[in-house]
Amino acid sequence: MTAIQGARERARREVTAAIKEEARRRLAAEGAAKLSLRAVARELGMVSSALYRYFPSRDDLLTALIVDAYDAVGEAAEAALTAVPDDAPPADRWTAVCLAVRAWALAHPHEYALIHGTPVPGYAAPRDTVGPGTRVPLALAAVAQRARLSGLLGEPAGDPPPGPVRAEAEELAAEHAPGLPGPVMAALVASWAQLIGLVGFEVFGQFNGVVVAARTEFFTHTVRRMAGDVGLR
Repeated sequence: MTAIQGARERARREVTAAIKEEARRRLAAEGAAKLSLRAVARELGMVSSALYRYFPSRDDLLTALIVDAYDAVGEAAEAALTAVPDDAPPADRWTAVCLAVRAWALAHPHEYALIHGTPVPGYAAPRDTVGPGTRVPLALAAVAQRARLSGLLGEPAGDPPPGPVRAEAEELAAEHAPGLPGPVMAALVASWAQLIGLVGFEVFGQFNGVVVAARTEFFTHTVRRMAGDVGLR
């Protein structure tokens, strides 16, 4: 790469980052449904035609923001998993991942809303978002896989899943978490959904006015119960 090409690439990265940062500010102020390329360009002192060279449409910009958000919360979950000592119990690993997701969401509520809030009218997420969107559940699955290899993965709590659910869970495990039994994978997916809902309740103010003042303690207690549901001893 020539010096001129390198300078152009750096300039493009800087402009792209500035566009996305302004878009995030507008998400916080107006919400994703009102995101406008023209408004972003105006705030940055750019003409719309120049911004379109970076993001041809509003949906392209939304996709970039969604991928960034999924990657950011996924990185937080993976970092928390890595930071747990090797000899820690599986439930501690699980809890660390869940707490990292919560901490990221509370620090970035508008980005959390973008990926786990109300769908944006007229927007259909492309496949580009699928990989980044699986990073958190894969971090949770990694906890269960490690527990299985250590002999610390038991049977999930409650009744076994019905046949069709088990079959789907086994296919999912074969693709993303080899070695996990179908019932464990089904419980893990359910717990992931519960985690997203539990965090969303706090981020979106659903606990306001409810007697849940000790929110960190409540959250930790709840996700540790979820670890037991998955079969983590």
